[in-house]
Amino acid sequence: MELKIRKQGEVYIIDVSGEMDLYNSFKLKELVMKMLEKKVDQFVINMENVDYIDSSGIGALIFICSTIKKMNLKLLITNVHGSVKKVIELTKLMGYFPMAATVEEALQKIGG
Repeated sequence: MELKIRKQGEVYIIDVSGEMDLYNSFKLKELVMKMLEKKVDQFVINMENVDYIDSSGIGALIFICSTIKKMNLKLLITNVHGSVKKVIELTKLMGYFPMAATVEEALQKIGG
């Protein structure tokens, strides 16, 4: 799994690529925690290039979501597709995760 951060306005976009699994999903949690320490308050997690997720990946997303919700900050997860979308649907978490179809849509929702 590879993580890249880019910034658009006040929003930090984390581009995730590869597999989100037991061996690396902690990296995303650690990255978000470091960003929270630096007072980042608007996140977009772009899953466009994630083609596999397991229960640890889902766990990492749940942890990130609940942490950001508790702190009253803004988060959207974008570009969920294929098997990743199926896993999220099967775990009945589509309604739990704040989602947008694209990064552009997420930026409009967060900004607006």
